[in-house]
Amino acid sequence: MPYVNVGQENSGSIDLYYEDHGNGKPVVLIHGWPLSGRSWEKQIPALLDAGHRVITYDRRGFGDSSKPTFGYDYDTFVEDLRHLLIKLNLNEVTLVGFSMGGGEVARYLGKYGSNLVKKAVFVAAIPPFLLNTPDNPSGVDGSVFDGIKAGIAADRLAFLTGFFSNFYNTDVLGGTRISEEAVRLSWNIAAGASPKGTIDCVSAWLTDFRKDLAGIDIPVLVIHGDSDRILPVGATGKRIHELVSGSRLAIIEGGPHGLNWTHAEKVNQELLGFLEQK
Repeated sequence: MPYVNVGQENSGSIDLYYEDHGNGKPVVLIHGWPLSGRSWEKQIPALLDAGHRVITYDRRGFGDSSKPTFGYDYDTFVEDLRHLLIKLNLNEVTLVGFSMGGGEVARYLGKYGSNLVKKAVFVAAIPPFLLNTPDNPSGVDGSVFDGIKAGIAADRLAFLTGFFSNFYNTDVLGGTRISEEAVRLSWNIAAGASPKGTIDCVSAWLTDFRKDLAGIDIPVLVIHGDSDRILPVGATGKRIHELVSGSRLAIIEGGPHGLNWTHAEKVNQELLGFLEQK
């Protein structure tokens, strides 16, 4: 399996698993928490059929990547992403970030600029800033995130069951737009993640991406479901659109957080249309 080395912990190397398929203009798909590159199952065939080179990778601590006990912050995550882009000699790439992966897109552009990046897509993404502060009164109180960490620490596997119910809105969409087996697949992937990485990432969710977004100088598409219970569109997708000059906002009616599975056709239509634009 292909890996890129991004560091060392004691006697072991820290390696990220990636997949690199197809030819054409490169698209890098960055997964959400607590999943892996496998979560793009509904997008990869459509992108390949449209003539794109498609790269997925597993964030440190998740999927088939190494599971170190440190580095679960966005500055480290984008250093990892930078290693991958350089190893594969990618340029004029489109970065597509889902949920937590949207933070990598924002912070990468804020830290490294757009010299290698042609376009960016935020799908059900976490920016711009979730935490309630004096200058962000619409944010969420910090105690909520403390409760999430406590729930993960008490019984991570039980926590994941409840999380994915709201991730896919299974009470509404189960059996129609998503099967029990597909939800189980997400649970299985998440269960195999690093327990420490799973809980440490919650702190990373509180990163402030507002300055990163304001400086973006490339075309941006924002895709978000209007029924997202994990990251409601009013606090995330709409605000990304407001902060990124010239961006396009595509709201998917009835879309839950995991809309890249439940509403894959609409997501793919928006994504491919954006990629085709000059």
